[in-house]
Formats: sequence, C-alpha cells, structure tokens
Amino acid sequence: DVQLVESGGGSVQAGGSLRLSCAASGYTVRTGYMAWFRQAPGKEREGVAAIDTAGAPTYTYAVAGRFTISQDNAKNTMALQMNSLKPEDTAMYYCAAASFVVAGREWDPRQYHSWGRGTQVTVS
Repeated sequence: DVQLVESGGGSVQAGGSLRLSCAASGYTVRTGYMAWFRQAPGKEREGVAAIDTAGAPTYTYAVAGRFTISQDNAKNTMALQMNSLKPEDTAMYYCAAASFVVAGREWDPRQYHSWGRGTQVTVS
C-alpha cells in the first residue's frame, strides 16, 4: 500500500516561512507525479505545486515566486518550502501522488491515486 505522511505544518506570522515534508512508502517518488494541494475551511481543495518525473516544477499563480517544491530521491521524500507566507495561505496541506497526469490537469485532484492525511498551516 502507498502511504504518504506530511509533516512540518504549524503557525507562523505573515511574512514568515515553513517547510513541509512528505514521506512516501510503498511508492517511489521519482517514478511518478507528485503534488501539494491545500484546502481551507469552506473551500474546495486546490493545487499548489507539482513536480513531474523529470523534476520539473509547476506552481499555481497564487504561490509562484514564494513556494518551492522539491524531491529527495535518496530519502524518497518531497518538500514544499513556503516563504513570504500570507494569511490566505492558511489551510490544510496535502501531499498527493499520481502514476500519470493528463497534460494540463495537474490541479485536478482526481488525477491522484494516493493522498496523505494533511498538515495544518496557519498564518496570522
């Protein structure tokens, strides 16, 4: 079974930074498509950042220039470095994995077969 476990969430003041990590088991991160999604109360889950099998990152407009996605193949982990955090970044952040993502649909949650339980990020 694939298991994804997020860590690194917490509370931070606006302008601060956090680094999220996603540890994978039963799945090799470098062989698939990985992404971070987030969901705020009362809102739909939205994509934040994704990384393909070649290590190429993609970001949504809301976080481009502030967030950086990366993966460590040796540790089989994925990370999200979040800088210049804003109150609107407050949400539960989820790690997701997909074997394949249709071009242009990287922000469609239905493309991903495995999800972590999430880690809370609160920016005040």
